[in-house]
Amino acid sequence: MMQKNISARIAWSFAATLFATGMLISAGASTRDKARATKNSGQRLTAELNGSVVSHDGQHLHFSTDLGNIVIHSQNSSNVDYKVHLETDASQKDAKLLLSRFAVDAHATPDGVSLRGKSSGRQNSGRLWVTFEISVPKSYNLEVSTGGGNIETDDVDGRVSLATSGGNLVAGNIGGSARLETDGGHISVKAVKGELVAVTGGGHITTGAVGGNAALRSGGGHIRVASVGGIARLETTGGNVTLEHSGTELVAETGGGQIQVGEAAGIVRAKTGGGGIHVVRLSGPTNLETGDGSIYLTQVDSPVKASTSVGGITAWFVAPSKQSGMCEFQSGDGDIVVYIPRQLPVTIDAQIQRGDQHRVIVDPAFPLTVSYSGGSDGRRTVRAEGSINGGGEVIRLRTMAGNIHVVMSDANKQVQIYKQQMEQMQQKLQLQMRLLEQSMVGNDETP
Repeated sequence: MMQKNISARIAWSFAATLFATGMLISAGASTRDKARATKNSGQRLTAELNGSVVSHDGQHLHFSTDLGNIVIHSQNSSNVDYKVHLETDASQKDAKLLLSRFAVDAHATPDGVSLRGKSSGRQNSGRLWVTFEISVPKSYNLEVSTGGGNIETDDVDGRVSLATSGGNLVAGNIGGSARLETDGGHISVKAVKGELVAVTGGGHITTGAVGGNAALRSGGGHIRVASVGGIARLETTGGNVTLEHSGTELVAETGGGQIQVGEAAGIVRAKTGGGGIHVVRLSGPTNLETGDGSIYLTQVDSPVKASTSVGGITAWFVAPSKQSGMCEFQSGDGDIVVYIPRQLPVTIDAQIQRGDQHRVIVDPAFPLTVSYSGGSDGRRTVRAEGSINGGGEVIRLRTMAGNIHVVMSDANKQVQIYKQQMEQMQQKLQLQMRLLEQSMVGNDETP
């Protein structure tokens, strides 16, 4: 009898009700199946299968099963080896029949190996727990699916496709592209050399470095990514979005969570319905929008358009600027604070619509002119305008009901804040990945 837990990370928590009347076990000419052994272990009946199919590096595993947890190991051998552990409650009716009617078909194909797990029959019903442990050559491609269970893989050099109707997906380093899909579980992958598509109906998505493009979508969980070399599209209906390093382009959207980005080298478009937005360093054209939260930018080196309905905006500009273009900050009900380096040539255009209760506060070193005018509703508008260091790209500041601060930046302080924030983000991302993996392990149960 195999251990109750084939892998420390795969849970026995996914059970299914099966209707079975017959059994079929078939194998190709290159497969050997050892005899089934059925035992009574206390209140449980168990059965085991194992076999091997001749294969080669660089080929493809096509594997699907009606139900069950799946653990995939990489090995130096060129064969595909498998072990199947079945377990059921001995007290239920037709328990032995239920075990005998789970079929396994394994055979060689022109491009690799086909492996299938299936329950047959309709007369009897019962609960059956299934775990597959499969060992493949390390340079192998995977196409794996289960109707209900977790999937875990070691490091794999090839392309990977994993799908489950109701479990977690845990993958090591992937040397090719990857597609990971679960209807409701969490997704965790260490790193992907190529492109990554990850979709979950409601769990969290946590990844390491992605070399190519990344399209990650969750129905309500958090999305956390170390880095994306290409285009990153990160979307969740209600969780937080965290990306440490963004490549050519970032599109991030959440219905109600926070968005946090470390270094963004390219275009950034981020939108949240009800959380804050924090970007440590911006180096490309940027558009940020939040319905109910604050926006904090530590190093602005590109044109930025940022707006919030309820919340403040804080931005630290760097000098000399590498990207030309106007910056525009707008808040419906919050303060706007901009930190300007002494040597940066810019033109300030600041305005408070309800200036009878709020002020524009300007560093004495900056030659801005403050003026007042009455609005059509009888409220006073406050405006501050002027050129710094001879003028340059326009920084337009607008708030309905808040103060505006134009402050001289301390370059040393800014660098210190930048380093601290990047270190904190990296540590937080690593911690969150460990906690997510531990939570998956913590779900282990025996049936």
